[in-house]
Amino acid sequence: MERKKTNLKRPAPQLVAVVGGSGAGKTYLANQLKKELGKDALVLSLDSFYRDLSNVPLERRAKRNFDDPRAIDWECLERTLKQLISRKPAKVPCYDFATHCRNAQPIVLQPKPIIIVDGLWLLRKASIRRLFDLKIFIECRTRLRFERRMRRDVVERGRTEDSVCEQFIETVAPMHKKFVQAQARWADVVLPGTFGESDVKALAKKIAGK
Repeated sequence: MERKKTNLKRPAPQLVAVVGGSGAGKTYLANQLKKELGKDALVLSLDSFYRDLSNVPLERRAKRNFDDPRAIDWECLERTLKQLISRKPAKVPCYDFATHCRNAQPIVLQPKPIIIVDGLWLLRKASIRRLFDLKIFIECRTRLRFERRMRRDVVERGRTEDSVCEQFIETVAPMHKKFVQAQARWADVVLPGTFGESDVKALAKKIAGK
């Protein structure tokens, strides 16, 4: 898909990728950038595009490897991004991490001049990577990512500490090494996991073209 202005008056929305390991700070950075950029920006998460497991018995769903890129519905993501780039409303799945299923009603997103997408593997697939105007990778040490993931999954997703620890050791860490880390080579900007307010403001200015 051509990433050019569709006409002289209305350029296509600018697409920004925020990539990094689990617990690197992707969602936080995306939301801080949106805060800086204001009403011209929206945030979209790759997590919304996990495949629906409603056809899988309940006791087997949690045993799936959610840290493997194959857990994502890539066709749906690519279709959604292209709709937004074309300035068309897009239906985004509403994924429930407690049941590992999609809710019946998707969320309808209206396109905005700046679309910030955060996710583990946004740069792996060439056809999707080419859609992004700016690609950011967060380089964050393993211990810090583990601590952040523990807080998030226990508080926000109702997980036990033992289950979070087991998953991190058995799938998150090895999948990070296999699928996530190498994406830094495609990034336009590499941020440390300890990035601060000044980094966010600098990125926001870069995105806004100031």
